Amino acid sequence: MTRTKERLLALDVGERRIGVALADSEIRFPVPIRTIQVDGSEVEQIKSIIREHSIDHLVIGLPRNQQGEETKQSAYVRQFASLLSGIEAALHFQDESLTSVLAEQILRGQKKPYTKEDIDAYAASIILGDYLELHYAK
Repeated sequence: MTRTKERLLALDVGERRIGVALADSEIRFPVPIRTIQVDGSEVEQIKSIIREHSIDHLVIGLPRNQQGEETKQSAYVRQFASLLSGIEAALHFQDESLTSVLAEQILRGQKKPYTKEDIDAYAASIILGDYLELHYAK
């Protein structure tokens, strides 16, 4: 049985910025594409990206504490996700534990200047990579 190619978008949702990454189910290589500032237009910007890239699956990083339990930030992310109701893409949550730390380590290892926005976009790509590994591994 051959699986059809699907387009996936991941979000690393924060209160100031949202990292965004893109991948497809065939290549399975997540790419950080941008960071959206939380300024009241973020939901429309995300919906626009979903339409522009014909996204099939939206993956949102869900924070958890060290015991694996949801936190106050998890509730914020779930509330934000509810604002995206009505999108054409299927919505999924993916554990995002330590993705920002890992993203910063990767960027630091490149020995080039980077910003908090870069960290957020890379964190989204790690979230998406983890999701792809769980759901699309051969």
